[in-house]
Amino acid sequence: MVEAQGSFWRRRRRLVWIGGTLLAVFIVAAVAIDVVLHRAEPYLHALVIEELEERFHAKVQLDSFHVSLIDGLWAEGRGLRIWPPGEGNTEIAQSDQPLIRLAEFRFHAPLHYEPGKPFYISLVQLEGLDIDVPPKVSFSRATPAPHQQPRGTGALQLQVGTIECTRARLAIETGRRDSAPLVFLIAHFKLTGVNQGMRGMGFEAELTNPRPRGTVHSHGRFGPWSVDDPGATPIAGQYRFEHADLSSFKGIAGTLKSTGEYEGTLRQITIDGDTETPDFRLSSGGQAMNLRTRFHALVDGMNGDTRLQTVAATLGHSHLTAEGDVLRVPARSAANGKPGRPGGHDVALKVNVAGARIEDFLRLAARGEPLLDGALTMQTYLHVPPGADPVARRMRLNGKFALADARFTNKTIQDRIEELSMRGQGKPKHHGAPSETQVRSAMQGNFKMANDVVTLPDLRYVVPGAEIDLKGDYGVDGGALDFTGKAKMQATISKIVGGWKGLLLTPLDPFFEKEGAGTVVPLTIKGTRQNPQLSIDFGRLKKTVPQRPGESAGTHRGG
Repeated sequence: MVEAQGSFWRRRRRLVWIGGTLLAVFIVAAVAIDVVLHRAEPYLHALVIEELEERFHAKVQLDSFHVSLIDGLWAEGRGLRIWPPGEGNTEIAQSDQPLIRLAEFRFHAPLHYEPGKPFYISLVQLEGLDIDVPPKVSFSRATPAPHQQPRGTGALQLQVGTIECTRARLAIETGRRDSAPLVFLIAHFKLTGVNQGMRGMGFEAELTNPRPRGTVHSHGRFGPWSVDDPGATPIAGQYRFEHADLSSFKGIAGTLKSTGEYEGTLRQITIDGDTETPDFRLSSGGQAMNLRTRFHALVDGMNGDTRLQTVAATLGHSHLTAEGDVLRVPARSAANGKPGRPGGHDVALKVNVAGARIEDFLRLAARGEPLLDGALTMQTYLHVPPGADPVARRMRLNGKFALADARFTNKTIQDRIEELSMRGQGKPKHHGAPSETQVRSAMQGNFKMANDVVTLPDLRYVVPGAEIDLKGDYGVDGGALDFTGKAKMQATISKIVGGWKGLLLTPLDPFFEKEGAGTVVPLTIKGTRQNPQLSIDFGRLKKTVPQRPGESAGTHRGG
């Protein structure tokens, strides 16, 4: 019995000794691995810097780098900074601004390495990436440091498959004084095929467009990165722009969506796309309209300048085309007696309207029924300078238009027009009689718009039997009308007045014939869009006619 107990304790001491020995070996191994990793970290740290310096031909700094051997090789780094290439270039050396800043990165790789072959990293994760792309300068490649070993001479090489990044910021310097850089906030992007050389990289990105604010989804190919000139880096892909709020531009509103494709370089990107805004409207009032466009544009991604080569738009049932420039203008402070200037976008377009309806455009400004309908053609130069005022107030127009088959929807005005037409044709008694067709008219003239006021210096308005020449102003905000002019009637004065008074005026017909017309009648249009007043001065003609007892001459007014 005693012998059995002794044998048990001997076996137990042996197990304890074996376990202790294994634990000691494990501790020694862990310490050894930890020592090896800590000794390897400086080498790997230098390797990462060397790889980046070789790729970017630039100075690289990395604040910290750590590795672990849990389920393969895990590595993470913090405080990465990459300067523009050509550190010796005087134009670059004057700035302490890195080209790329990265808050942290991490990657995982299997514990498998074959000498002579690149060390493959399938995925690199980035967070807090900040890229500042400078304007085009003459970069000179940095001379490799003496310790750098050329590729292919035995140094450990890295290959990366995919890069994923969250919280990125891309700022593109414009190269203009007092002009803020273009800034894009990127929520997430993914690069694939990072080591495909001249083919560049595939990418997927989701970013927030600052103005109009909305979400952009894009995918395509980017690169290879142009070391000497970042603006020459190729890019191509497709995009989807959703939920863009146009109310960020004062004076307009609506939710825009757009899809399209693009290709070129960062400095010159060709874009073909479509937009649709089903609820486009002026925030000052008016009705929501469906606005669709198809465009072809050249965009300078380095400063945001855009050249719209062709824009085909549809507003309601109306079609128009446009071409021109959208340029970023730097702010300017008042100095030396010169006024200051706000920064922003300066829009200058040539607009051609054909196959359009005037009522579609009037609905944007009027809450109720449009004042007029008819077929519209127009050519105009549109300019919208930058500023804090609403778009409608900053908008400048200068052009000409023609309106065919026009009809006033306001019964008061249309009745006056029909009366004018009947009298002009020498049929005063037909005015007010039932008619199966309403009198249609035509307009044409030049126009200008500034500060919410449309000025018409030579409006010509034609109805059967009469031609009206007007000049005056129309207030877009409030609809104020202020026009004066004259109506040249085809009929003579005797036929315009009609009846027994007309017979008495027959001998005077030759005295009232002017400018090739039978009679010239002065008229005015006053009031507002909601309550217009058209006055035709037939009373001035009647004053020449003998009056019956108790009858007085006067002016015939409507409205």
